[in-house]
Order: sequence, then structure tokens, then C-alpha cells
Amino acid sequence: MSARYRVGLSAYDMSATEFTELAVAAERCGFDTLWLGEHVLAPASGGDAHPTTGNQPVHHTGSVVDPAVRLADPLTALAAAAARTSRIGLATGIYLLPLRHPLATAQITATVQDLAHGRFMLGAGAGWLREEFDALGVEFRTRFSRFEESIGVLRAAWAGGWSAHHGTHYSFDRVQVTRQPVTVPVILGGNSAPALRRAARLGDGWLSSGTLDYETAVRLRDALETACGEVGRSEPLRCWFRIQRLDPALIARFTAAGMTDLVVWADQLWRGPDLDARRAALAEAASGAGLG
Repeated sequence: MSARYRVGLSAYDMSATEFTELAVAAERCGFDTLWLGEHVLAPASGGDAHPTTGNQPVHHTGSVVDPAVRLADPLTALAAAAARTSRIGLATGIYLLPLRHPLATAQITATVQDLAHGRFMLGAGAGWLREEFDALGVEFRTRFSRFEESIGVLRAAWAGGWSAHHGTHYSFDRVQVTRQPVTVPVILGGNSAPALRRAARLGDGWLSSGTLDYETAVRLRDALETACGEVGRSEPLRCWFRIQRLDPALIARFTAAGMTDLVVWADQLWRGPDLDARRAALAEAASGAGLG
């Protein structure tokens, strides 16, 4: 693969079994990362529209939590993918952090990282679907403060040894999740101004939400650079831009502007009546983009 850019795949609406097959094929074809999005459940109401609908190119038509959508647990599926691959980066894209207790999240993500041998990243967001929070008994109104507090709990737990926490939403005395330190990069999502500032303050990287056209990507990149400067970050924040299609001309336009970590929707490339056809389609697309 060209050193000038890296291309990842973003998967959703896929069974865990098929996702694992996609991971194996994507690694073989030279893709750099594989991201798996999540929702825990589909509400009978259908839920609100995704926050990016209306101001960005739309990839998923209709509700992203339609009852027909296959909702796989991302950490379970990524653990399976980690066991069958050796090079490709594996990430949640994104994981709804406020819906779980952060100690439980710390334990399972440490386990996934063990299986992935350092290739796993926790892409995390605060969530937007009120019905999901209501069904799980988690207060929707406080999801952002819960999200930020959870990141602190995670980092302390991953540091290894004993940690205690007494905060607004979580409180516990000295506990140990892992004896040895575990490194799990936290990649934050979201395209709003508050989300970009949050990524600059708390993240190890940033993944764009939805699908971006070039102009929107440039605007968000510049806003994120400004936010990083405002909080005094000395190191640049690695950013993944989810683009509209795997098109060499589009890739060239992004990379010429310094946006070299690109992600495309897996279902654009992983297509066909059976696994052999899907593998062949993915390989053809990867070859056309100069991967491998």
C-alpha cells in the first residue's frame, strides 16, 4: 500500500460471523483499519434521525436502527476478528460509552486488546438515541458528563493496579481491573463544535461521524486543529475521515490536503451473493485503489 495514505473500512448492519470474514479478507487486501459501529437495540418507535442527516452526504437511508438492521455487539465481534487476524487495526466506530459502567468497559476492552496484541482502538461517543438510554435505564440528559467521566475511569483502570473514583456519576473505592498496564487508544467521534473540542481535550484521535464530502472534511479538520491549539496539544491528533467512496481521484484530493487516514463504508465494497463473491469484489476494489 502506498505510504501516502491508508484506507480503512467502516462496517454496520452485519452479523458477527460475517464481520469476522470481512476482517480476514480486509487484512489480506491491504486495508489499514476496520471499524464496527453499534446500537444496542432498535426501539419500536424507529428513533430519531441520525444527527448528521440533512447536512452531509447520507449513506444509510431510513432509520439506522430499523428492526431489520443486524445489531452485533462490537466488542465481541472485534474479539473474534482479532483472533483471526494479525495486522489490521480493529476499532469500534463508535461505542456508546455512557450506556455501560466504565469499569465493565475497561475489563472487556483490556481483554480485546490482549487478543489484538495492541491493534485495538476504542472509538467512543456519547450517543444520540434517547430511546436506547430509556430502555437501559440510563439518563439521557447527562450522557455527555457521564461520557467524560467514563474516560477518566477507563484510563485509570487501564493504567494497571488499584484505582478509586468518587465522581458525579460513578463512585467506588480501590479496585483493580488489570494488574499490568494496558494501552487502549480512545478515538472520539462527532462533528459538532463541542465534539471537536472534546476530542482535542480527551482523545487520542478522532473519527468523523457519518459521511463527509471534501469541503466538510476540510472545515472539520481546520476546526479540530484550532481546538487542539486552544487546549495546548503539542502533538497532532490523528484523524480518520469517512469519505463517500473508494475513488482514486477522491483519495488524491484528500491526501493532497494532508488527510491521509481515510475510511469508506464496507457495504460499498463487500457485495455479492456469497462470501466468495464478496471477497472477490473487495479485492478488486482494493487493487483499484492501490492497496495491498
